[in-house]
Amino acid sequence: MGQQETVATSLADTVREGIGAALAQVDADLARRYPGDPGTRQPVHTVYVPGDAFAADTVRSWGDQALAALDAHAPDAGALAAVLGLPDALAAEVHDRVRAKLVREPIEDLRIDFEDGYGPRPDAEEDAAAARAAALVAASGGGGTSRPEAGGGTAAPYVGIRMKCMEAAVRDRGIRTLDIFLTGLMEAGGLPGGLVLTLPKVTYAEQVTAMVRLLEAFEKARGLESGRIGFEIQIETTQSILGADGRATVARMIEAAEGRATSLHYGTFDYSASCGVSAAHQSLDHPVADHAKAVMQVAAAGTGVRLCDGSTNVLPVGPTDRVHEAWRLHHGLVSRSLARAYYQGWDMHPAHLPTRYAAVYAFYRGGLEQAAARLAAYVAKAGGDVMDEPATAKALSGYLLRGLDCGAVDTAEVARLTGLTRADLNALAGRPTATDA
Repeated sequence: MGQQETVATSLADTVREGIGAALAQVDADLARRYPGDPGTRQPVHTVYVPGDAFAADTVRSWGDQALAALDAHAPDAGALAAVLGLPDALAAEVHDRVRAKLVREPIEDLRIDFEDGYGPRPDAEEDAAAARAAALVAASGGGGTSRPEAGGGTAAPYVGIRMKCMEAAVRDRGIRTLDIFLTGLMEAGGLPGGLVLTLPKVTYAEQVTAMVRLLEAFEKARGLESGRIGFEIQIETTQSILGADGRATVARMIEAAEGRATSLHYGTFDYSASCGVSAAHQSLDHPVADHAKAVMQVAAAGTGVRLCDGSTNVLPVGPTDRVHEAWRLHHGLVSRSLARAYYQGWDMHPAHLPTRYAAVYAFYRGGLEQAAARLAAYVAKAGGDVMDEPATAKALSGYLLRGLDCGAVDTAEVARLTGLTRADLNALAGRPTATDA
């Protein structure tokens, strides 16, 4: 090795060292606040089922009802394409994959609801429902976070409850329900890896802090590792977006969660109503929804906290023309959300599942070849008509991995188009190399 050439500089080493020392706290703060995406699988939707309606066959029943709706109202690829406006080149593969998904893994994320979907009940009744929910989740193996090809269509890879909020009128009831549910899981063998808890109607960061203290106390009581239990923050009040002091409250809530916040869920109808939007115009594409979600998106960026869009309350039921109308609406809303980087949303009815997966699969399959070609060119440093940077390569890898996670694309075809393994994609996207989540 030749001798390193000496180049002229003007600054003493002490200048660089002094700047490093001055920014050490900033470096630590950036690492703590902005760790990046956790790199695990994110479900494409969340299904809410009232606590008293949840049953051992809920997942399979939703899948069967979704299949029946598909067979009745879009029995083949051509029919589905005609309803949704799918390109001819995508129609057959989207229809086939949707049908297979409804057999294999109809629900990716299931939330047993003890809040709005359940309502106020006698304490003994809610106690029993919470204990029953824990027993059913434990018996089903729900929350196993398996990949879509491994599912049997009877349990969701992510599962948990939505408790009542931290407001004074229902606080004690919500805490008790959460305690009964978590205790039931522990008694049945432990908390599943795909456990997800939802804290609704958050208005103050202090309510998030209270949830953290509650979970800390449970972990200590049951001998669990500190930080084992995370939770979602549901954004459905104006105060959660903009506080009385004019600051973006949602960012303070993420900080108050002390690393336990897993995602932000947008509540379409509560938030719209709190803004005074009339019932006929409450929708996840209303301007007030776009503003709220834009604030959520910026506040969560880089923190590892993910986003979940809201739902539509227009149900695909009744005669075929009514179902098709509701399907077009739902498909359009889901597609719009995906383009805006909201990769998850709520589904309210089994007949929403065909259009959820049709939109998701068309999104990933429609962009597969272009994304793969750009990523392959980046890795090979081959150039092309688009000059991508490392951040874009990370996004391209993440796009392909999301498609793999939900079953929209297959490992073999991604490897054929890119020359990359899943481990390669994980590395480019900043994900752990080996993960089943």
